[in-house]
This record gives sequence, structure tokens and C-alpha cells, in this order.
Amino acid sequence: MNFLWIPVTIAAAFFQNLRSSLQRHLKGKLSDMGATYVRFAFAWPFAVIWLALLVLGFNLDLPQPNLAFVAWVIAGSVTQIVFTFLLIWLFSYSNFAVGTTLSKTEVLQVALLEAILLREAVTPLAAGAIVVSSIGVLTLSAGKDRLTFGNLFRGLGQKSTLIGLASGFFLGASSVLFRGAALSLHHDSLLTSAAFTLVLATLLQTVLVTIWLMIFEKGQISSVVANWRVAATVGFAGWIASICWFTAFTLTNAAYVRALGQVELVFTFLVSVLFFREKVTRAEIGGAVLLASGIVILIIERVT
Repeated sequence: MNFLWIPVTIAAAFFQNLRSSLQRHLKGKLSDMGATYVRFAFAWPFAVIWLALLVLGFNLDLPQPNLAFVAWVIAGSVTQIVFTFLLIWLFSYSNFAVGTTLSKTEVLQVALLEAILLREAVTPLAAGAIVVSSIGVLTLSAGKDRLTFGNLFRGLGQKSTLIGLASGFFLGASSVLFRGAALSLHHDSLLTSAAFTLVLATLLQTVLVTIWLMIFEKGQISSVVANWRVAATVGFAGWIASICWFTAFTLTNAAYVRALGQVELVFTFLVSVLFFREKVTRAEIGGAVLLASGIVILIIERVT
């Protein structure tokens, strides 16, 4: 069980990257909230099928929700909606590089929120690994967009920067809140707890965003239906990513999961170098090394 969270998290990072790429494709066809809606509405049916397979196919009992679970799920669902909206909004800015880079500090924010909300602190070695990997993420992102750290800090007052920081915060908060929800069920099956939490969360999110679109953005639901092929693909990729994240959150600290999840950037970096033969800067190489080093240290610390 100590090892399971590692492949599950890597799978989550891969499918999250796929989902984000597809969502970005919808950016020109839907509003920011319309593109946000796709993630939840088209993932919910897959989540229901997965839960039914676990319960009926493997004869597992459904978890019994309690008031604490409901509170965790509501808070996690709302913060994830806000995060998704902010991330898509960030795509609208031509100078979104600084904001995107700073949104990657979400791992540090997760560690802090987890200590406050769940009373779960990381070990000193793990904290060091998270800091090293976070520095690697910042360096890699900055190098990718030809940013300097001077520009990074000079851009703190820009709207795109504030959106990026806020998206990182809400992503971190949703991670911790969903971990709290799954753990509050006290169910014997971690997979069932994660699947049950995901079904309730995506259902609530779908209802909330549907109400928003019907009141404030009439016509968006019709546009979503018109783009159902891409939307369904987004939903499928989003469901796999979400069930992997939720499962990983039940297995270990959310801070560890999010730190390992940054391996997504290493994959992107390697593909650009090995397959597209793109030139890389020293900053990118250094960032990739730091990120990989932090991840390796974290894995060693968790499995020994």
C-alpha cells in the first residue's frame, strides 16, 4: 500500500495534462464557465459507472455519508469550481506566463493547508523535497516562458499573477478538502471511498454550474451540447484524472501527492526535447533536475 499512491499519482498527472489540453481547445468555443462546466458534467456519468462497478461487481458496501463528509464535499466542490474557472480565465491573458508559474506553488500551499485543516504535517525530509521540487517547478516554468526571477517578482501586481496565485490556492484547498471528505467516511475500501466522494462532488458541481449557466450565461449549455464530442473526451480524461487524484489522497498526504504530481512538467519537458527536438535553456535543464531530485527524495522518504 505504501507504493500504490506513486503510480496512481503519476497516472493522475498524465490524464490531467490531457484534460487541460482538451479544455484549452474548447476555450475559443465556450465561455470560461462553459469550459469549466464540461469538466464536471461529462465526468459525472463515468464516475457513476465506476462506483456501480465497484459496488455491484465486487460486492462492496456503499459508504455511509455523515455531516462531516457533506461539509468537506461541499467545500471541496466549490473550491475546485473556482480553481477550474480561474485556470481557464488565465488562458485569456497573453502575459499569463507569470501567473501560471506562480500557480505552481500550490504544493507549498497544500502542505500548509493540510497542517491547518487536517493536522497532518510532513516530515522534515519531505518538506525539503517539496521545497526543492517547487523551486524546480518555478525555474522550469520561468525558463520555458523566458522569464527571469526579476520579472517574476516585478509582475506580482499584475492581474494574471493574482489569478495564478489564487488558482494555486484553490487547487491546494480542494485537494485537502477532498482528502478530508474521503477519510471522514471511515470505509474499509479506499477505492470505494474515493469513488463515492467523486460521484457526490461531480454531481454537486454539475448542478451548481448548470444553475449558474442557466441564470447568467444563457446559450452556453447549447454550445456545450454542440461540442459534445470534445466535451465527452474532456469528461472521460477528467474522470480518470479525478479518480486517480482522489484515490491517491486517501492513501497518503495531499502534499506528497501534489508534489509527485508535478512530474507532469518533467514529461512535458522530455517530450519537447526528445520528440520535437526543441532547444532548451540552462534554466530549463536546471529546473528539470531540481524537480526530478525533489520527486526522487520524496518517493524514497515515503517508501522507506
